[in-house]
Order: sequence, then structure tokens, then C-alpha cells
Amino acid sequence: KNLFSSGLTAMEKKLAEYKCNTNEAIQLKLVRFPEDLEDENTTFNPEYSHQVFGDDEVAFGYKGLKILLYYIAGNMSTLFRIEYTSKVNEKFDCVEADDVESKIREIIPPGFCTNTDDFVSLLEKEVNFKPFGMLLHTYSVHNEEAGEDITYQIYKADMTCPGFREYHERLQTFLMWFIETASFIDVDDERWNYFLVFEKYNKDGATLFATVGYMTVYNYYVYPDKTRPRVSQMLILPPFQGEGHGAQLLETVHRYYMTSPTVLDITAEDPSENYVKLRDFVLVKLCQDLLCFSPGKLMQGFSQEMVMEAQQKLKINKQHTRRVYEILRLRATDMGDAEQSRSYRLDIKRRLIGPYK
Repeated sequence: KNLFSSGLTAMEKKLAEYKCNTNEAIQLKLVRFPEDLEDENTTFNPEYSHQVFGDDEVAFGYKGLKILLYYIAGNMSTLFRIEYTSKVNEKFDCVEADDVESKIREIIPPGFCTNTDDFVSLLEKEVNFKPFGMLLHTYSVHNEEAGEDITYQIYKADMTCPGFREYHERLQTFLMWFIETASFIDVDDERWNYFLVFEKYNKDGATLFATVGYMTVYNYYVYPDKTRPRVSQMLILPPFQGEGHGAQLLETVHRYYMTSPTVLDITAEDPSENYVKLRDFVLVKLCQDLLCFSPGKLMQGFSQEMVMEAQQKLKINKQHTRRVYEILRLRATDMGDAEQSRSYRLDIKRRLIGPYK
């Protein structure tokens, strides 16, 4: 018995060395210059890999496993390679290594590079890449590191733009790594709208475009002649997160639909906490100058006027208007004043009790 159990632990120990955390093994890059390939600072890792590698987020059978997924910054052309220092062998170890390659191939479209030389020669053609669709908004952000203002542009694209379908297939693979419950959409449904954020950058005197993030919106039909756009997916790529691009994108999308007389209001599908924070920020920014949200009116409570005005002018639905009202009223309330703070708290309580009544 002892012999057997000690033998098992030695075997277990050996096999444990062949387990790799896939969130660490997967190395992502957005490449602008050939030297980015060697630069560890340009590498980032997934937040999630459970949709591809199971809930444990483990790949078995390799030591020192590296799953390289490098993308050219603009058109998202892909390099996919697997490297490892050693691999279990069925003959000797009587176990089989996970087929990592086929798992990745299931989510990345065919036509990727498998060696660096091919990838670098594609990189040289990147100067020809231009954003898809129609320019909606340009803004700039001051970058401390570069010591200059960087220009960003937001475009609305659709599947009729040449090359966009293939580009979108490459871009959407990022959803798997950064959205917990990601799924790919049916691009043949014409009710999808796509909004893309690009950064302009210089390379050898030419202006190039790098992909920053994107949003997909589905246009639901509302009887008899209206639509209700619903935000489905939104991702700002990790190297650009925390710079305000999400707010720029969401506000631009809102403004795009605001001009359309057939749009009722904008909703979102199963929004994450981060998305709700972002939306609160953007909607409050849009609403704060409406007359119905003036401090005097806020103190009188939530009104039908607020609902109407926010929906008609800004395409904001009732539920979100209520949130905006509570945030703006809190800003106008002196919480140090017993009467004002009591009145605010009661107002929130009434909303919470409402459904139970």
C-alpha cells in the first residue's frame, strides 16, 4: 500500500509540472513596429480563458507553455504560434497532452501566420490600412509618456465595407479573453451596427491607424415604425483602457442615434458593472444641462417631464433616466443638511419599496 501511494505521488508530482495556467500562457500583442515583437512591455494577457480551456483555465501536457497570439495593430492580421520547453509523451508518460492548437483554431479565423517573417512582411503593408465606414467623431487625448496629443477617431461600419467582415472576425476573438460570457454574433443579420475606435500614429513619416476598441449594437424593431438599439458588446483593448475611450465611444453612439427620428431609446444587453458605471457617467453628462434636471426641479422629485425629455432629446429610456435623476439630485443635495438628506433617502426608499407595494 505504502509503495503504491508514494509511487502515485511521484507520478502526480511529475504530471503537476505539466500543468500551465492558460491566462499566463496566452501572450497577446498589438504590433505597430517590428521591434514590438521582442519587447515584453507590449505583451498583455487574458483576463479569462475559461470559454476555450474550461473552468480551471489550465492546459495539460506542457512545460513552459507559451501561446503567442500577436495582432497587427490596425487590420488585426494574426500570428499564432505555440512554444514549450517540453511535452508529455504518450509512449513514456502514458498520458496525452491537450490539443491546445485546435482549441485556439476554433476561435481564430483561418489565414493566420505561423512564423514571424511572414508576419513582419504583412506589417510592412499596414500603411495601406484605412478605417472602415463613416467617420462620426474625432477627439484627442494628451499622452504624458509621448508628451503630445494623440488623435482618435470613431467610425460606423457595416458588412458592405470591403474587408470589414474578415477584420471583424479577427477583432472579435478578443471578446473571449476579456468578456466573461462572450459569444460571437451572427454577422449576416443586417440589423447589427458596428462602431470602431482608431488611434492615428506615425511611422516613417506616414499616418497609420491602430484599433483601440469597438461596440456592436443591435437594432430591435418596435411596432409599428420604430427601432430600439441595444448595445450588445463593447470592448476597449487593454493597452488603451482607463484613458476615457469607452465614454467617448458610448457618447458618440448615443449622439448618432439621437439624430434619428425612428429611434425610441437605447438599451443594453446584460450590462457588466463597469459598463453601468460608464453609462451613468455618459448619460449624466448628456442630461445635466436639460431644463427638467435643474436643481429646483430635481428637489421636487422624479417627473414624467424628465422621462419625456430624456427620451425625446437624448434617446434615454425611463429606467436609466431614473438613475440619472438620482445621481444629479444627490449632487444638488447638501447631505450635511438633515432635512435635505432625509428627503433624498426617502425618495430612494420609495423607489425600492415600489415593486413590493
